[in-house]
Formats: sequence, structure tokens, C-alpha cells
Amino acid sequence: MNWPITLLAYVARRFTLSVLIVISVFAVLAFSIDLADMFRRTSERDVATAIVILMSALKLPDIVQQLFPFAVLFGAIFSFAKLARSHELVAARAAGVSAWQFLCASLVVAILMGTFVVTIFNPVAASLLAQYTRLEASHIRGEASQLAVSANGLWLRQGTAESQAVIHALRVAEQGEQLEDVLVIRYGGPDSFTGRIEAASATLQESQWLLEQAWVSGLDGRPIYQERYELPTDLTPAQIEESFTSPSTISFWELPRFITNAENAGFSAARHRLYWYSLMCFPFFLSAMVIVAASFTFRLARLGGTSQLVVAGTIAGLVVYFLQDVTRAMGQTGILPVLLAAGAPSAVAILLGMTFLFHEEDG
Repeated sequence: MNWPITLLAYVARRFTLSVLIVISVFAVLAFSIDLADMFRRTSERDVATAIVILMSALKLPDIVQQLFPFAVLFGAIFSFAKLARSHELVAARAAGVSAWQFLCASLVVAILMGTFVVTIFNPVAASLLAQYTRLEASHIRGEASQLAVSANGLWLRQGTAESQAVIHALRVAEQGEQLEDVLVIRYGGPDSFTGRIEAASATLQESQWLLEQAWVSGLDGRPIYQERYELPTDLTPAQIEESFTSPSTISFWELPRFITNAENAGFSAARHRLYWYSLMCFPFFLSAMVIVAASFTFRLARLGGTSQLVVAGTIAGLVVYFLQDVTRAMGQTGILPVLLAAGAPSAVAILLGMTFLFHEEDG
């Protein structure tokens, strides 16, 4: 029979339209709120209005990605509730279509949406967020230090507009506080080279890098050996850790290579690995949101409690989101394996939703 396929296509269209409407509303609200907050943060700084608007626009795709599970949740609630109020759901059930068949179309759409977000939307959002991060560091936080990890080791920049130093190390220990095989290139300004230092190691201490077995040279290029050399710095261990590239600024396709480079350089990349696993689980997380929405929508919609649906959906979304934050924190601290921490929220939400659906399903 062709009518089940027609019915599922109809449900898929209704669900897709609901999700797109919800995520559009979320995007407008998020942009307005973030733009107001951005103007507040830059009120005491001489930042052009166009730069402020640009920063909010660059940040918006990442916010939309974070809000997408809630859009799927509320989109599923509204679409299922509308189908129930118009008795289309009741008619389909009377014709022998089970709740699982009815959900199949929405689950397929949710998986396709999640795949699109991870493989196509995420690289764009990560690139734009990386640009936002650089603008924020320059125009709001006034930070001059930056850290990057490549296959050739670590690169770190420190200093002010008057003097800067670019530090390269082949190996890193203690999350950036201990460097080995160090090269320091010093500048008096943006393009004014003043000298270089080669050292066997560098240790971050209070207000200085302590370089050992250092060869120091100036503009004349003549190296002078010093057993210990103190290089002033305003960096702290916390600042170095914060300068470590945020996983959300790295494309899904680039994360594996970045994780390998970071671990080879001596950094712990648990946070980035956890984020990468979370992206791989994202389509299943959206499916979990659909199942959670259906688990109480099919029952409450028949009782005519639209307001109850919104409240229940909000609570369910917050619970699942809180569970995701808890498991991520446990994964970053090593309490849980990162793969388990990334997949647990989706698995728990799917199992709970299926439990309620099995309880409600009678046909």
C-alpha cells in the first residue's frame, strides 16, 4: 500500500516545517540578546558599531548549533500536538499505524538534520566562531597572547604593542608550563626584530619564563651562552590553558588531526576528543529529542493540555541538556571515558523515551 508512505511523507514535512520555524525564532532571539550583550561589553571601549554587529553575526551560527536540539524538541512537540488536535493522529492509529511507524518519518528527518549540521553547518560555524574569537580577544579582552598547536610543535605569542615574543617549542609538558627545545623570536614592535633565543627548556614561573642552557643573540647575530635566562611574561598557567584553541572553533573534519597534533605536542586533548565524539553522536541526540517529545505528547495532546506540553517539553529539554553537561564534565576530568560521556545523554534519553512509548503504545 502507498498510503503509509504518503502519511509518513506528510508527517515528515510537518515536522521539518515546525523545526525550521522554531530554530528561526530561536536565531532571531539569540541574535538580539547577544547583540545587546555585546553592546554592553563594548560600552567602555572604542569599538565601532559595525564591528560589534559583525561579532554577533559571526557568533550566531555556533549559538544556533547549540540551540538545535531544543528546536527539534519543540518542533516535535508542536507538530505532534497539532496532528493530535486535528485528529489526524487518532485516524492514523485507528487505521493500524503504530506509534513507532508514525515516529519513523520524524526520526529519519532528525538524523538527516543532525548529519547536515555536523558535516556541513559545523565547519562553517567553527570558521566564523574562530574569526569572532580573534575579534573578541583584540577588541574586548585586549589580549595579545595566542597559542597554536601544529604537527611541528607549539607556537605561542605574548607581549604588547611595544614588545612581543614568539615562542616555539617542539615538546610541551604540564599543559604548557614546561617547554622543551625552545626558540624565542623577539620584536620591539609589530615588524621590528630585536633578537632570538635558543634554549633547551623553558619553565613558566611568576612573571617570567626561566630558560635553561640558552643562547641569546641580538641584532648583531652573535649568540651568547647563558646557563639561565629570565624572559619577562605576563602569562599565567590559566591564561595559557584558556589560549588553547576551543574545540568549537575547529571544524568537525579538522578535529582528528588537531587532536593528534595536540597529544603529540604534550597537551591533553580530552576536551577536544569529547567534543568530536559529541558531534558524531549529534544525529542520535536529535533522535532522542524526538522520542522524548513523543513519549509525553501522544498522551498529553489527547487531554488537551497545550500549556502542559510546553512546560513538559522545557523541563525534558533542560534535564537532558543538564545530563549532557554533567557527563561532559565527567569526561573532561577523566571520571568517565570520553566516548561514554559523549554518548550517554543520547542513550539515556532514547531509552527513557522508548520506555514511556512502550507503556503508552496499545496497538
